[in-house]
Amino acid sequence: MNLDDFSDLIQRPDGGVRREAEERRERLTVSPGALGRLDELGEWLSAAQQSVPVRAVEQPRLVLFAGDHKVAELGVSGRPAGSAYELVRAALDGASPVAVLARRFSVPMRIVDVCLDCDPELLPESVVRHRVRRGSGRIDVEDAMSLEEAEQAVRLGMAIADEEADSGTDLVVLGDLSVGGTTAAATLVAALCGTDASVVTGRGGAGIDDLAWMRKCAAIRDALRRARPVLGDQLELLAASGGADLAAMTGFLLQSAVRRMPVILDGVVAAACALVAQRAAFRAPDWWLAGQVSGEPAQAKALDRMALTPLLDHGVTVGEGSGALLALPLVQAAAALAAELPEREPEQVVDESVDESEPESVSEPKSVSEAAALDGV
Repeated sequence: MNLDDFSDLIQRPDGGVRREAEERRERLTVSPGALGRLDELGEWLSAAQQSVPVRAVEQPRLVLFAGDHKVAELGVSGRPAGSAYELVRAALDGASPVAVLARRFSVPMRIVDVCLDCDPELLPESVVRHRVRRGSGRIDVEDAMSLEEAEQAVRLGMAIADEEADSGTDLVVLGDLSVGGTTAAATLVAALCGTDASVVTGRGGAGIDDLAWMRKCAAIRDALRRARPVLGDQLELLAASGGADLAAMTGFLLQSAVRRMPVILDGVVAAACALVAQRAAFRAPDWWLAGQVSGEPAQAKALDRMALTPLLDHGVTVGEGSGALLALPLVQAAAALAAELPEREPEQVVDESVDESEPESVSEPKSVSEAAALDGV
């Protein structure tokens, strides 16, 4: 598999349709610019849907890729290594922030176990049936997975994207349920942006103290040494320094762009996968929105490289797709406004021009006295 092949398969959203959407916006009763970024979102959706006016976002879907990363054994995460299962269980039970938001917004949730480190019997078959491996390797000293497993994970993500597109999903909210995932994500971002470990090291969704941050920074530094020699091949990079869940998310993003299915990215893990996907297909980011600022420096670095500006900045650091899900109503509002606001009545132009085709006639004097008067006599 060569991810660079996606470059020929992915086209940008329709520019002609976007211009039509912009022209229609100029004709609406609300003054141009009064709706701020909502105008831009509505026009972006029109281009993605190839529809003017834009259609409502009626079948959104929350897709969460789950996995454990053995680098968490170094104490770089606020959660114990191998505990991503608990995040999945809480989401399935409706007891996590993302589950509450999904229920509130009536958005169906799909969880895909790619590399959880738990017995499959602990979770529903619909969640675990796609598992590629049990946990991802400790990227500071070993590969996250084999090249064959990386390809399997990418193809899994592609298949999930196809299933969503075929089922009528018109927009995806993409997130992750992982422990140690932010360490792998920061490594990918640092490698692709050519920065040092300290520039991209954050404190994760659960938060870590200063000593844990130093351990995390050291782990990313060591992982970077292993990542840089394989920068020329995205699949090898994912195998060496990513993880099966990150590889699946990368495949999902690429295939979603092929299928013209818009995606809202959540936090640093989704941003890192998007950056890998951009390296493979430079047009792909035109199909994505950044949901929110997560506070992770690696996310900010990745989004800046892709020229994506987050929709929200509310200080939400919990991850798990929550920030991107919070941005969904904003996108839906933009679609509704662009589609339902009335256009101004066309102005009636009054023709005030004078017909100068024939000169104004002058009456002849009827008598000598009239002629004398005209001469001033």
